[in-house]
Amino acid sequence: MADVEPATTSGAKPDRASPDQCVEAMGYAVYNEDLALIPLRRPCSTIQTISPISYGNATRDETYRDAMQQADYLCLDGVYFGLASVVLDGKTMKPNQGPDIFYHFMERLQAKKGRVFFLGASPATLKKMEERTHRDYPDIEVGSYSPPFKPEFTDEDNDAMIAAVNAFKPDVVFLGMTAPKQEKWGYLHRDRLDASIVAAVGGVFDWYAGNRKEIHWFWWKIYMAWLIRTIDRPELLKRYPQIAKFFWHLMLARVGIKKHPDPNPNRG
Repeated sequence: MADVEPATTSGAKPDRASPDQCVEAMGYAVYNEDLALIPLRRPCSTIQTISPISYGNATRDETYRDAMQQADYLCLDGVYFGLASVVLDGKTMKPNQGPDIFYHFMERLQAKKGRVFFLGASPATLKKMEERTHRDYPDIEVGSYSPPFKPEFTDEDNDAMIAAVNAFKPDVVFLGMTAPKQEKWGYLHRDRLDASIVAAVGGVFDWYAGNRKEIHWFWWKIYMAWLIRTIDRPELLKRYPQIAKFFWHLMLARVGIKKHPDPNPNRG
């Protein structure tokens, strides 16, 4: 496939959270404001989420760590990573979980008659998502692309995905690949996307498509959705050692043994 030209050519910089909108903890600057304050304008900004699992995985994956530390808006997924700022600095963080991000921007796109693009998952799942979007948000124009299912994408794969997004020119691109593939993809390629936002929302794709039963709002409200997900998907237990790593590092930081660098000295 021919090279895809970068979408960002005007010299403008993407919108990103300012220091006063963030709470810093364990090397990350977490967005601590309402999602409504995130602009929908080009060039493309990234939205990522952080949890104890993603923190643990990022300790052994430099690109994944960069994707979160350099995110324009790094949101708190659940509340448990937020314990870091409470324990270390006495500050709280506002949770903006994957479903919060997804439904917030879908509502905004419905109001402005915008355009959304779903990137990831199987063609069957994407078809279900498109059909539901037409029912739930009739004023949103929707496009999608199913990339090949493989551990690593080739340059040709990436060019095809970027070309599909840019041909549609969406306001928001939702990524529904497995973590950390989706976070790294958005980080590495956002400057080539003709969109306002690229957001990694993972499991939301299967919930919205109806492949898995959506977790009741009550469990999200009491911050126990992780438990329901684990009961529904026991394979998630394999991730739990990374949660232990987070709490171990938090304890070391609390007693002053482990230090974390400024998450982004150039932010703002």
